[in-house]
Amino acid sequence: MNKSWLIIGSIATTLLLWASAFVGIRAGLEAYSPTQLSFLRYATASLILLLFIGREKIRLPDRKDIPRIMIIGLIGITIYNVALNFGEVSVTAGVASFIVNTVPIFTSILAVLILKEKMTYWGWGAIILSFLGVSIISLDDIRNMHISSGTLLLLIAAISQAIFFVLQKPLLIKYRPIEVTTYAILAGTLFMLPFSHDIVDGIKHAPTAKTMVVIYLGIFPGALAYLSWSFALSKVQASTVSSFLFLVPLLTLGIAWIWLSEIPTMYTWIGGILILAGVVCMNTLGKAKSIPAEGHINLTK
Repeated sequence: MNKSWLIIGSIATTLLLWASAFVGIRAGLEAYSPTQLSFLRYATASLILLLFIGREKIRLPDRKDIPRIMIIGLIGITIYNVALNFGEVSVTAGVASFIVNTVPIFTSILAVLILKEKMTYWGWGAIILSFLGVSIISLDDIRNMHISSGTLLLLIAAISQAIFFVLQKPLLIKYRPIEVTTYAILAGTLFMLPFSHDIVDGIKHAPTAKTMVVIYLGIFPGALAYLSWSFALSKVQASTVSSFLFLVPLLTLGIAWIWLSEIPTMYTWIGGILILAGVVCMNTLGKAKSIPAEGHINLTK
C-alpha cells in the first residue's frame, strides 16, 4: 500500500473515532461522574495496550525520557480528559468538539514560541477569528455575553492536547508509535488512580449499556485512535497533521444529531464556521513557508 494512503487512512480513523468520543462522553456522563468516566475509560485503554504489547517486544523507555513521558501522560491524557469530561457536563457534544478542536491554533502558537516557527499576519488574524467563533457558540446568554465554565474547561482541554502533540514529537523520533502511545496512556492512567476509589460502586449502579459505552471509549477513541494518530504524527509534521482536526466537529455534529438528537443551534453554526475558517486560514496562509523536515511526508502536495 502507498505510504501516503496508509497515513491518510490512519488520520481518517483517528478523526472518526475522536468525533464519536465527544458523543460517547455525553452518553457516559448520564451514568458516571467525569472522574469515574476518565479512570474507567483509560484503565480499559491501558489493559488493551498491555494485552497487545504482551504479544510484541516493546522497549522500556530510557531513564532520561521518563520525565517527558510522565509530563505528556499528565497533560495529554489526565488533564485533557478530566477537563473535557467536566466541560461536557454543561456543553453539548457538537459545541464541545468545535471548542476542543481549536487545537491546531494552539499548536501553531506553541510552534512559534517553542520551535521558533514563523507566523504571518494571516495567522494572527486566524487566531482572533477562531476565538471569536468560540465565544459565539459558548454564550449562555447573548445579551449578557457570559461565557460558561464548561467552555473554559474545554479550552483547557484544547491547550492540553496541543502541548501533548508538541512534547510527544521528539519521542516519536526515537520510539515506535505503539511504544509512545503505551507510555503516555499508562502514565496518564497512573495519574488517574485517585479517581478509582468509587469506581466499583459506579459500575454497580450504572446501566450496562452506559458501561459498554465507556469501554468503547477506552478501546476505540482511546487506545486505537491514539495509536493511529501517533503513527501519522511519526510520519508527518505536527502542524500539518493537526490541521486535519478541523474535520472532527463536522463529524461530531452528525453523530450527535443521530445518537443524542442534539440539534445544532444557529449560534453553533455561526461560531463553528468562524472556527473552521480560522483553522483553515491558519494552516494555509498563516504560516511562513518552510522546508519539510527530513523523513517527513508532505500530504499537501
